[in-house]
Amino acid sequence: MHLPSLSVALSLVLPLLTAHPVEKRQNALPPVSSAMDESVLQLALYLEHLEQNLYHQGYDNYTEEQYTAAGFPAGFRDNINVIAQHEDVHAQTISTILSNAGYTPVPTCTYTFPSTDPTSFVDLANMITSVGIGAYLGGGSLLTDDPTLLTAASSILTLEARHDSYLRAGFGASPFPTSFDTVLTAVFAYNLAQMFIVSCPQPLPITILPKLTLVSPMPPPNLQPPTPAGTELRFSFDPTTFFVNVDPNAQLYIGLVNMVTNVTFVEATSCGTGCVTAPVPEGAAGVAFAVLSTFSGGLNLDQISQFGALAGPAEVVLS
Repeated sequence: MHLPSLSVALSLVLPLLTAHPVEKRQNALPPVSSAMDESVLQLALYLEHLEQNLYHQGYDNYTEEQYTAAGFPAGFRDNINVIAQHEDVHAQTISTILSNAGYTPVPTCTYTFPSTDPTSFVDLANMITSVGIGAYLGGGSLLTDDPTLLTAASSILTLEARHDSYLRAGFGASPFPTSFDTVLTAVFAYNLAQMFIVSCPQPLPITILPKLTLVSPMPPPNLQPPTPAGTELRFSFDPTTFFVNVDPNAQLYIGLVNMVTNVTFVEATSCGTGCVTAPVPEGAAGVAFAVLSTFSGGLNLDQISQFGALAGPAEVVLS
């Protein structure tokens, strides 16, 4: 993918961080030239709202003393607040871009986050931020109408990656566990967000797939050692929610999306109704996303997202 120069990127982003009048900030914002641009930005805003709420809760719900007692470095809570403020700017910027183009920005939802202490919050933030990174990678390839819009999205993506590296380093994991990040389609990113949504005043027009849940193993502390190839992954699902009829005796597969758009299919072994196991394939690392399928291979990321998934995706943190 060709990205415009750093000077162009800075000319877009720096005006948003100054106290100039609103009209000057708006003049620096890129246009929305197509329905595709609008759909990509609405999903980005939907996910930014999710991260906004998450990081503000991570700052408001736990004290500096609690972060320190959990083993996080001095100042970690203050930096969680800085990340929350970054997400505020991202959401405000995308909302303004959409409003300037005559679109109504998607509003915030009501959220629930299963964190009870600083450690579980940071684990959750790593997972959710990984979804945001994947969504920006997937959406960027669709922003082809105006290079300045792609540059603006790319500048958010790089900062999201910095956030995630900081989080991972904070609990002792590698800040950069793989050579490539994993791309997500709009359908997969939207579905991954649903586990934290209680209700939304304006859902996006994106298909919600049947749910696939990773039952075990849970990621180890500090994500060390990395989950090795061959480790048995156990998933649960409800076969009555499938969009198509599937023979109860049919061979099922787990398609694991990992690093760029690679999809590796492995045979799933039944462990009862609504339960399968599958081994971690060779070479899988970092954050992966699993889907249940009747296909044994031959599908790329877009195809498995459009028609190849019976249920999913489920996020699988391997290292």
